[in-house]
Amino acid sequence: MITAFSRLENQESELLLKAPILVCILIAGADGDIDRKEIKAAITFVTKDKTSYKNLSQYFAELSSDFEDKIKILIQSYPFESTQRTPLIVQELAEVNGLWSKLEPVFAAEFYQMLREVASRTATSSGGWLGLSKVDEQEKKYLALPMLQDPSKINR
Repeated sequence: MITAFSRLENQESELLLKAPILVCILIAGADGDIDRKEIKAAITFVTKDKTSYKNLSQYFAELSSDFEDKIKILIQSYPFESTQRTPLIVQELAEVNGLWSKLEPVFAAEFYQMLREVASRTATSSGGWLGLSKVDEQEKKYLALPMLQDPSKINR
């Protein structure tokens, strides 16, 4: 069990374990096309490039096992059309806001920053010309994860 999740119900823990995958699917599918490069960027981040998040080490250890399979399964569980899928994911991610107060402030702040980085890496991994990344207009709409409150700015 992840120590930081000690005050959470099982479904709340599951939501936090699912959150980076939801962010990946949201951003990758915002333009209507979930690109393999976008999925690969999220996988690489979660499994290899996570070193700057020291307070999330237990979390990443749990998250990174079978991460690619988890993404594939989750993608299949949502509607294919982005116009139907996006509102469902936005609503589910917004539920994370209710969990900030149950997490240690340092963990919550790093978790939020990690989700923002997943969004950024997903958005900039595809759509460019000659290796230059281009963020689609639909992706830009969700890139800052407007459905999430920054837990470091919430009065506890």
